[in-house]
Amino acid sequence: MRVTQNIPLPDSFYPQPLGRYPGTVYLNSNGQGTNLLALGRRNEYQGHQGPSLLSALDHATRNASDWLFGYFSYDLKNHIENLNSSSEDFLGFPLFHLWQPEVVLEWDHQNLSIHHLGMREEDLNDLLAQLSQVRSVRSSEQAVQLVPSMDKNEYLQRGQKLIDHIKQGDIYEVNFCQAFVANEVSIDPWQIYCEVNEATQAPYSCFMEDRNRYCLSASPELFLQKKGDQLISSPIKGTIKRGSTPQLDEANCLALKHSQKEQSENVMIVDLVRNDLSRVCRPGSVRVDELMHIKTLKTVHQMVSTISGRVNPGVSFLDILRATFPMGSMTGAPKIRAMELADEAENNRRGLYSGSIGFFRPNGDFTFNVVIRSLCYNSLNGHLSLMTGSALTAKSDLEAEYDEVLLKAKAIVDILAKSPV
Repeated sequence: MRVTQNIPLPDSFYPQPLGRYPGTVYLNSNGQGTNLLALGRRNEYQGHQGPSLLSALDHATRNASDWLFGYFSYDLKNHIENLNSSSEDFLGFPLFHLWQPEVVLEWDHQNLSIHHLGMREEDLNDLLAQLSQVRSVRSSEQAVQLVPSMDKNEYLQRGQKLIDHIKQGDIYEVNFCQAFVANEVSIDPWQIYCEVNEATQAPYSCFMEDRNRYCLSASPELFLQKKGDQLISSPIKGTIKRGSTPQLDEANCLALKHSQKEQSENVMIVDLVRNDLSRVCRPGSVRVDELMHIKTLKTVHQMVSTISGRVNPGVSFLDILRATFPMGSMTGAPKIRAMELADEAENNRRGLYSGSIGFFRPNGDFTFNVVIRSLCYNSLNGHLSLMTGSALTAKSDLEAEYDEVLLKAKAIVDILAKSPV
C-alpha cells in the first residue's frame, strides 16, 4: 500500500459516488473531524446466515492488513445471542459485509491523503479530476410519501404493553421503533443524501452503496471507536427540537438538560455501556468521560454521554462486538430481554437500522456509527425505509414519545415529500 500525504485539497473537491467504482462508502464528519471516501471493492467478506457466520467475521477482521469498510446489521444480534427476528425483510442487507477498497481518500478542510490499495495511477488521476469538477447539488425531482408502518393508536397500544413490562420489573428501559416506508419507488440516492445532509449536518453522516442496496445516513451518534488501546462509545439518549427563535432554542436546550426523565434514560444506558466495555477492558479502566452533555445539531438538541476504557491485550474485534453489539442506546436494559420485547412489539425488521457502518484502519483502529436518522433503499424492489424510535421507561408519556419519533423523522420525511421541481 502506498500513501500520498498532505496534498493541498483540490479546489471544488466534491466527493460523490462514481458508477464504475462499486462499494462506495462516504463518511462525512460535516466539519467535526476527518472525512473518508472509499471506492472500489477487492476482497469481500459477508454473511447472511449459518453457523460459520461469526467465524467468517472473525477471520476477516483478524487477518486484514489494510483498510476495511462496511457494516453490521442489527439482526447480527441473533447470532451473538440466542435471539430471532420474525418480521419480513424487504431490504436484503447481509448480516455483515466488509470489503477492502481500491482507494481511500482522507481529508479535512485543508489537506488530502490518498491511500493507494489497488487502483492504477492513471485511474487515480482521472478520479481526482472528476472529483474536482465544479458541481451543484440539485433538488430531487420526485416527491415520495413515506407512510408509517403503524398508526398512532397502534403505536400507543404496543408502547403501553412495553411499559407494562417495565412496571412488572421485566426491564427498565426499551428502545421502541417504527418504520416509515414507501414501496416501488425510484430515487436518486446520492441526490437525496446530499439534501438530507444539507438539512442535518450530522457528525457521523454516511452515504453507502452496496450493489443495489443503499444507506443514506444523517447519524449523529458514535457506536464505538478504537484508538490504540482506548475504546470509546458515545450513546445518545434525550432529544428535543431546535427553537424557532434564539430564546425558544435556549429554553428547549435547558428543558432537555433538566429533564429528569431524559436524565434517567441516559444514565441507564451509560451504566449498560460501562458494563459492556468492562467485559473487554482492563479492570478499573472504564470511566465516564462526559455525562449528559447537551450537543446542538442543526435540527435538534441531543443529550450525549461518553464512556471509555483500555482494551485488554489479545482481545479480538469479535470479542468486542460480542460484548457491545447491538449498542445499548438502541436496545434497552437489561439488553437481551429488552431486545426480545422490542422484536415482539415492532412490526418491521430493523435490518441495517440500529446496526453500524464504519471502517478499520490498517493499524487495527476503527470507527463505527449508529445507523439512525437513516434512509435504507433497495433499488431492485423500490423499497425505501426510514425507522425511528425512542426509549421507553416507567416515566414515559407515550404521546410525547410518539411526538419524539415524528420529530426524529421530520427532516428526512419533509425532504422526500416536497413537490417536484
